[in-house]
Formats: sequence, structure tokens, C-alpha cells
Amino acid sequence: MTKPATKIPTVFIDGEAGTTGLEIRDRLAKLQTVTVKSIAPEVRKDPQARQAMMRDVDLVILCLPDEAAKEAVRLADELGTQSPRIIDASTAYRVNPEWVYGFPEMATGHAHKIAAAKRVSNPGCYPSGGIALIRPLVEAGIVPSDYPITVNAVSGYSGGGKTMIEAHEAGNAPNFDLYGLGLAHKHVPELQLYSLLTRRPIFVPSVGTFRQGMLVSVPLHLDTLPGKPSISDLRAALQKHFVGSKLITVVDGEDAAFKSGRMEPEGLNGTDKMELRVFGSDAHRHAVLVAKLDNLGKGASGAAVQSMGMMLGVDV
Repeated sequence: MTKPATKIPTVFIDGEAGTTGLEIRDRLAKLQTVTVKSIAPEVRKDPQARQAMMRDVDLVILCLPDEAAKEAVRLADELGTQSPRIIDASTAYRVNPEWVYGFPEMATGHAHKIAAAKRVSNPGCYPSGGIALIRPLVEAGIVPSDYPITVNAVSGYSGGGKTMIEAHEAGNAPNFDLYGLGLAHKHVPELQLYSLLTRRPIFVPSVGTFRQGMLVSVPLHLDTLPGKPSISDLRAALQKHFVGSKLITVVDGEDAAFKSGRMEPEGLNGTDKMELRVFGSDAHRHAVLVAKLDNLGKGASGAAVQSMGMMLGVDV
């Protein structure tokens, strides 16, 4: 008897013309495990056309502004039992308890929650690095949940949306721009929640004149932490948390960054990898934790594709 052919899951990217949507579409085009369905350009904003597409696919990835994403979810919910599974790349649902946060390495068993989820919120690029550095230390009891954390970060301009991209590529943007100085950046709620922090962290982002790549850093005064941990204690806690991870590596040893005391943000571009390093001075009892990633990879499109693979049970 001939074995019946396995149905290939179908995916609709609502908002595929944006930076994140285009990146996801390019990634999915290289896969044979899913079929991407697109809506005609002339009706891509028509609610009925979008809802009809949602009815016909297994999973929808939303690459829309927050309010548009909420409207898309309402359209999907109206379908009832025919509603597709959703990954939302906006900030609209990242701290919503009814949605699963799409960071599988965040905690033991979290990948299974993503695989079973009907609704998944895609992490922000900056919080991905911050959570990876902070949460394992809070879980290990090295950093108290109410510790006054500061997170500094720099990203390539592709993470800033269409207007920022156009300004940089036209040469109309500064070489370096510190922003979010009102200390109310939209990524702070998810950074605090999923890092298990009870005290709101100070988050200061910045952007440079390179297209993509990211560094997220967290400075620590070791003598202000319980038990006065060593630099090796911090590194060991991170290594224990991410042991066996295919994408997140805790770099240990004398690589170029440790030897020079310098780091550049673009070395992981084009990958979904994240590297974590612990720099420090035993003499001064200071440490700086640094996450390096592609803001369009593990920080955005790559994370969405990773969650999609888990939800649909396909290789990506």
C-alpha cells in the first residue's frame, strides 16, 4: 500500500513587505518543509481578503505595527475553530499571559510550550540578549530579582524601521545615536518580566551606521551581589543554563574579544546564533556581561522562524 503523502504546512506572512517580513519570507523560501501563501498586493490591507487567507493556512506570522497586529488577531479570532496559529512580531502581546513568549531557550521546558501554543509573541531583539544574560543569574540566585540592573545596547539601523533605514542609507543620519532617554522604551516590560526582575531595569539603546548586528551589555558590581560571586561563577551559571543549546553559546577561553578587550557587533550577521561573554576585573570586582547577535536573526526574523518550526513540527 502506498503511504499517503504528508501535508506540507502553509504559512501566511501578514506584513511581508516590511523589514522583518521580507527577511522571514526570504528564509522560508529556502525551506521545503513549508509553503508560503501570499495575498495580492492590491488587497493586502483589505480585512476580508486577509481573513480569507487566514482561514486557508495553518499559521500566520504578523509583521505589523502594534495596532494593526491587534486588528489582525481580531480577524483571526472571528474564524473560531478555523482560526490559524499565530506568531506576532510586534510588541502588542509580549507580556500578555495568554500568549507564549517565543524564546525557547529561556527556561527548561519552554520550547514545549511554544510547540503546543496557539499564540506566540516573538521577542524583541534587545530583550533577547538581555534576558539571556540576566535570567540565568536570577534563577541561580546570583543576582537578586530586585537588583538595580542597567542594560546598554547598540544595534544596526535595520532594527529601526523603514524611516531609519532610509535615513541611514541616504546618508542623512548621525553615525551614532543614543536614544530612548525618556527611559520608557517599549522593550522594557518584556525585558523586566522574562528576566524575572521585580525592579524596573534602566535600558539605554543606541544605533550606529551599520545595517545589522547587535551588542547588549549588562555591567555588574560583584561586591554588591549576595555571596560576592566571581567572574567564573557568572560564566558557570550561564553555561549551565544554556548547556546543549544549538544557537546560544557561552564563549569561554582566550578568543580575540577577551585578548583585546574589544567587541564588534557584526560577526554573527546572517546567522541565528547568539554568543554570551563575561568580561571582568578580579582586582576591581567589576564584570560586564555581553550578548552578541544579529538583530534580524535571533533577535527577530530568525526567532520567528525558529518558533514556527516548533509549532508546525518541521525542520527549519
